[in-house]
Amino acid sequence: RMERTRLLSDPTHPLLWVVLDEGALRRVTGGREVMAEALRHIAALMRRSRVIVQVLPFEAGAHAAMQGALKLMEFEDAPPLVYFEGVGTGRLEDDPATVRRRRHTYELLAACALSPYKSLALIEAMAQDYAHEEHP
Repeated sequence: RMERTRLLSDPTHPLLWVVLDEGALRRVTGGREVMAEALRHIAALMRRSRVIVQVLPFEAGAHAAMQGALKLMEFEDAPPLVYFEGVGTGRLEDDPATVRRRRHTYELLAACALSPYKSLALIEAMAQDYAHEEHP
């Protein structure tokens, strides 16, 4: 994982655009200090224009990607791919119709999510909260 993070240091590629469920920000994993550091790291990447992050708020309700993660991949020298996964399973697809349907799903998620600007504000506020809360 650490090696893959170096990819985001390259100013020319790749572009990473993420719609992140609010639950991923609020579900404490690894402790509050770890959460604060992770959110500060995401915010720093956003501020350096290395990633675009949109938070899908709880208030958006049920959505088309609740069953698992969805990854769309585009390449300069190959057709687009989609990878989707659920508990204990994952599937890579190159079928153009499947890729189009999953892209539409992603576009709907992005339309329901907070703007990148509002997402950054929320992520930074939550990082502060995690860093300063005194919970066991």
